[in-house]
Order: sequence, then structure tokens, then C-alpha cells
Amino acid sequence: MYRVFEALDELVAIVEEARSVPMTASCVVPRGDVLELLDDVRDALPPELDDAQDVLDHRDKLINDARAQADKTVGDADEEARTLLEDARADADRMLAEAKAQADRMVAEARAHADELVRDAQAEADDLVADANQQYESVTGRARAEADRMIEAGKASYDRSVADGEAEKARLVSQTEVVQAAHAESARVIDAAHAESDRLRSECDEYIDGKLAEFEELLGTTLRSVGRGRQQLRTSGVPDYAEADHRASRRR
Repeated sequence: MYRVFEALDELVAIVEEARSVPMTASCVVPRGDVLELLDDVRDALPPELDDAQDVLDHRDKLINDARAQADKTVGDADEEARTLLEDARADADRMLAEAKAQADRMVAEARAHADELVRDAQAEADDLVADANQQYESVTGRARAEADRMIEAGKASYDRSVADGEAEKARLVSQTEVVQAAHAESARVIDAAHAESDRLRSECDEYIDGKLAEFEELLGTTLRSVGRGRQQLRTSGVPDYAEADHRASRRR
């Protein structure tokens, strides 16, 4: 680079010392000296300047290539992004479909379980009602049989009392001296028979009423248990009939 500056200084000195051409701003310089100095300058210049010039000459091509590569990279990135987005949407749709299918399956299973619980509760309620009806028929039958027996016993006792009174009356009537006493005794015996019959009938009625009251309480407890079971079935699940039956048996 020192030789470059030195040759340039010499060129400047040659131009400054050259003879002027009259009537112009030109001058006359020795061609051979100037060309020699220019060759020195050319030879003294580093080769990197030539490479730099080549780079400058190819600048537009490099810039265009870089822009094309950048556009291609951006296009590839956009295409990859669209592909990823489509894949993500497909996965999301698939997962949503699977979740919906699973939810539908769980709802169907829950409905089937609820229907099964309802059927079981209905069957248990029917069994309770059947048992209650059977108990009602049994208690009513026993009460009727006991009432009939007591009525028959009362009628038999009444008939015996009447027969005894009639016999006593006939016997006393046959005895003229005790006719008045016979009438009184006969009336007393008849009144006693009527009183005994009324007592037996009253006891029979009280017995039947007590049995019917016990059955009414049992039937009411059963109906309340069925109602609580249906209410629990609507709200939480299988009713606890065992606890209800235990409370009912304790009340009885």
C-alpha cells in the first residue's frame, strides 16, 4: 500500500509540473511515465480489493439468492405450520369425538344402572306390599275366626243360660208356692245371660279393634318405608329398608 501512495504522489507531481496547453485547462504529460506509475499502482493494490469488487459485482445476485432462500424458508415454515395446525385440529376433533363417545357411554351405563335400581326398588316394594297384604289377610282371618269363636261361645252360653232359665221357670211354675220367686229368678237369670252376652260381644269387638289397629300401624309403617325408599331412590340411590324395618319392629 505504501507503493500505491508513493506512485499516486508521483502522478500528482507529474500533472502539476506538466506543460499547459494554451487556451485550455489541459496539460501535456509523459505517457510512458504515467503508464508506468499506473502499472505500479495496479500491481501494488492487494488482491482482496479485486475479491471485494467481485463481491460488489455479484451483490445483487447474492441478495436475490438470499431473498429467494428466505422466501422458500418462510414458505416451508408456513406449510409446516399449516400441516401442524391441521394435524392439531384433527387430533382435537378425534379427542373430542372420543370424549363425547365416552360421555355417551357413561350416561347410558348410568341410565341402565338407574333403571336396574328402579326395577329392584319396585320389586322390593311389591314384595313388601304382598307381605303386608298377606299379613293383613292373616291377621284379619285370625281376628274373624276369634270373633266368630267368641260369638259362637257367647251364643252357646246365652242359649244355655236361656235354657236353664226356662227350665228353672218351668220348675218353679210347677210349684205354686214359689211362683213369684221363680219369676224373679228367671228374670235374673235372663238378665245375667243378656249381660254376659253383651260382655262377650264387647270383648270380641275390642279384640277385633285392637288387631285391626295393630295391622293399621304395620301397614302405615310399610307404606312409609316404601315412600322413603322411593324418595331416596330419586335423590341418592338404593333405600335403606333394613333400617326402616328395624325402626318399625321397635315401635311394634
